[in-house]
Amino acid sequence: MENKFQECFGRKKVIIGMIHVGALPGTPAYATNDEQIIEQALAEAAIYQAAGVDALAIENMHDVPYLKRVVGPEITTMMTLVGYEVKRQTQLPCGIQILAGANEAALAVAKTARLDFIRAEGFVYGHLADEGYLESDAGSLLRYRKKIDATHIAIFTDIKKKHSAHTLTMDVDLLETAQTAKYFRSDGVIITGSSTGKVTSLEELAILEALDLPVIVGSGVNLDNVADYLALSDALIVGSWFKKEGHWMNALDADRVARFMEKVESLR
Repeated sequence: MENKFQECFGRKKVIIGMIHVGALPGTPAYATNDEQIIEQALAEAAIYQAAGVDALAIENMHDVPYLKRVVGPEITTMMTLVGYEVKRQTQLPCGIQILAGANEAALAVAKTARLDFIRAEGFVYGHLADEGYLESDAGSLLRYRKKIDATHIAIFTDIKKKHSAHTLTMDVDLLETAQTAKYFRSDGVIITGSSTGKVTSLEELAILEALDLPVIVGSGVNLDNVADYLALSDALIVGSWFKKEGHWMNALDADRVARFMEKVESLR
C-alpha cells in the first residue's frame, strides 16, 4: 500500500496544530461573523507557522450540537473558504474534519480547497456516538474518493473513537480494530482518550507498535507528556493544550505553542 502519510508530511514525528473554526452559519452559536471566522483561522495559522508547527487541521468543533454524517452547503462552503485561505497563506500540509462523521463532505472540501488529508470517524466498525449510531463507511468513502479523483488526499481514521460507546465491539480489541482499518485501506489510524483533551493511553499506544501503519495520537498531548507520545507515534494532533488554560474553547496561546515546539525540536 502506498504511504500517503510520507507523501503528505515528508517526515515522521509530525506535530499537527488544531484550528477550531468559529461556529458556522446555521448552527446555534453562529454570530453572523463570517469575516471574523476567516480572520481568526488565519491568525491562528500564522501563530502555528511562526512556532514551527509541521501541519494544520481545521475542524468545526464550535458547531455543537453536531449533525450525523450529513451537513448543509452553508457548512461545506465556509469550511472550503477557510481551508483554502489557510492553505494559501501557510503552504503547510493541511487537513480537515467535519463533525460529526461528515467524511464525504470533508473529502469534497479537501479536494476543492487543495488540502492534503482528512480525519474520518466511523471508518470501520459501527459505534454509538453522541449523535447516534454511526455505521462504518470505509467502503463508500473510498469509492467516493475515487469518484471525485481525490485519491491523493490521505484519510486518517479514528479507531475506538472518543465521545463514543463501544460495547458492541468489546470483543474486538484495539489492535484488531487497527488491523481492520489497515485492511480497509486507511492511510493511518488515530487513537485518543475518552473525550477531547483527555490523555491517550500509553499502554494502548504501545500495542499499536505491532501495526505496520502510521499511528497518530489525537488527544491529551501536553508539554509534560509529549516525549512519551512522540516516542511511540508518527504524529501528534494538539489542540486543547495550545489554548489558554488548556481548554479547547479558549483563544490560542502563542507562548504555549512556542514552548511546546521548542521541546519537540529538542526531542526529534
